[in-house]
Amino acid sequence: MSLYRNLFKQTAIYGIATVVPRMFSFLLTPLYTHPDVMNKAEYGQVSIIFSWLVLFNVILAYGMETAFFRFYHTESKKKVLSTSTISLFWSTLLFLGGALLARDFLAKASHIDVEYITYTIWVLALDALVIIPFSRLRAEGRPMFYAIVKIGNVALNLGLNLFFLLYLPKLAASDPDSFMASLYVEDFEVGYVFVANIIASLATLIVLLPHYLRLSWHFDAALWKRMMKYSLPVLVAGMAFAINESFDRILLGYILPANIADGEVGAYSACYKLALFMTLFATAFRLGIEPFFFSHAGSDSAAQTYATITKYFVIFGSAILLGVVVFADLLKVIIIQDESYWEAMKVVPLIILANFFLGIYHNLSVWYKLSDKTKIGAYISIVGAVITLALNFALIPYISYMGSAIATIAAYGTMMFISWRLGNKYYPIPYDMKRIGLYLGVSIALSAITFYVDILRETYLFGIASLIGFMALIYKNEKQVLQRFLKRK
Repeated sequence: MSLYRNLFKQTAIYGIATVVPRMFSFLLTPLYTHPDVMNKAEYGQVSIIFSWLVLFNVILAYGMETAFFRFYHTESKKKVLSTSTISLFWSTLLFLGGALLARDFLAKASHIDVEYITYTIWVLALDALVIIPFSRLRAEGRPMFYAIVKIGNVALNLGLNLFFLLYLPKLAASDPDSFMASLYVEDFEVGYVFVANIIASLATLIVLLPHYLRLSWHFDAALWKRMMKYSLPVLVAGMAFAINESFDRILLGYILPANIADGEVGAYSACYKLALFMTLFATAFRLGIEPFFFSHAGSDSAAQTYATITKYFVIFGSAILLGVVVFADLLKVIIIQDESYWEAMKVVPLIILANFFLGIYHNLSVWYKLSDKTKIGAYISIVGAVITLALNFALIPYISYMGSAIATIAAYGTMMFISWRLGNKYYPIPYDMKRIGLYLGVSIALSAITFYVDILRETYLFGIASLIGFMALIYKNEKQVLQRFLKRK
């Protein structure tokens, strides 16, 4: 039981490092969607650019973070640190130079202003340079410092957004001849979003600069080849994940008529934010669990431990799914203040469930990471990406962003199922499928009834009763384990 308590403690700290920054970012959604700051089309442009950021973040990392954790516990830590850092350092500099030279071409190909492309390139480069420093903090068990730096980055980004988008225009208007007025550029709201990101990313790199200054800068070519062999399938999987996670916004922008595309992307992206609570939970859990999986792989009880962890992930995730769906209409008022965005609320349950499936998939993926079969993980991700692209192309022309939501849940659901079936073959883990299926099924059914039956959705009585009943079901089935856990100090 102490093993689980230690895991939950680590997950809680990493959760803070994930939840608090995301909550700060959460505050940006009401800001960006406020009619006095941006309209739906402008917010759609920001969402499309961030979607490209997601894809290129994966490319610039090329799976080296996962390879770092895989080899850190089995090879010379000093060599793994230096080799992975040097690899990412030079690849990032090559990207920075090449992308800046090709920015005009990139702007034409993506239909994005060249100035925004330039800002995006710098954000990508700065973020890539802190991948291994952050990984080192996790591997060395320094979650508090990790959390402080992560929170500081987003707090600075939030402060700069508030300054540029709210206070700077007022300062410029009140004193046109002041220094502040010289910093203000009219109709540059989208640009200010990325200027804020650049400053915050640069500040983070400066804080983590001691990692580079204390590095031995010794490059082990043989180790690098083995790390790359392990990481490249992870890169393919990561690119597929990026397609599943964010490429729908890009496709909406390309497929829909130009006069409505950005507005549709804006509404879809804003309502997508309501899945944040599930994303936060799944991400925090993954950050805590990934080093744990590798460090306990040699334990005799490893398989049973992984099974128990997955069951409780499903328990907590099912409760979050139902809870967010029940109170979705209250949350939308807080998060999305412009009612014109609410037209896309119908995608919310699908997106939350899709992200839940993704979280379950991450837990199930332990089998191919520990058995060094990352190629299979890449193949699974490719299947998901193919489903995402195929359904988006097929459905967007007819049902717009609802087609993107359906594509997302279909992709993640398929990946989850395939990983479970193949895991039973290559790395059997005794999952409690009876309980997992019960909690998942009941949560999905109650969520669907609560949200899509209008009379029940409007009263909240059924939803609240469903949530209470579901929690009672969990307590009844898991009472003994929960009581033992709570009694342990």
